Amino acid sequence: MTGKILFKFLLLLFPAGICLPQEAVRGEYIFDRDMHAGPGRLTIIQNPGIDTLLSRHTLYNAKLKGMEGFRIQIYNSSNRNAREESGKIQADFISKFPRELVSYASFAEPGWYMIRVGDFRTKTEATKYLLMVRKVFPDAYLVPDIINFPDLNKQ
Repeated sequence: MTGKILFKFLLLLFPAGICLPQEAVRGEYIFDRDMHAGPGRLTIIQNPGIDTLLSRHTLYNAKLKGMEGFRIQIYNSSNRNAREESGKIQADFISKFPRELVSYASFAEPGWYMIRVGDFRTKTEATKYLLMVRKVFPDAYLVPDIINFPDLNKQ
């Protein structure tokens, strides 16, 4: 009888041990500050939940290795010769749009070869280029994708 009670007690404690909170990054440590920079003093009064949200957002983006955005897909096939075709399409794209857009060749199981171009943060930005690309590749369309972080210094 006591064995059953002990077993039930341990069974109840086991999930509590698994559900420990995530390691949080405090908001004050996110920004590198020089405390001896000047005579002023800054006091930030904020809800502690903001620190939790900031740390979750930081951890989520670190796992992505990029950010959510859009690309233009100009080729997608699983034919027998799709690998060679995708290489030809990518070379053709690079010759026609040498510096404007970066092209990415990718492979998805079970045998799909894709060529996607560009790193667009918004659908509006991507649509502008989609109209240019469709003049050469009429079957091109927008797809949501994980894009590289944009160079914010380039204007």
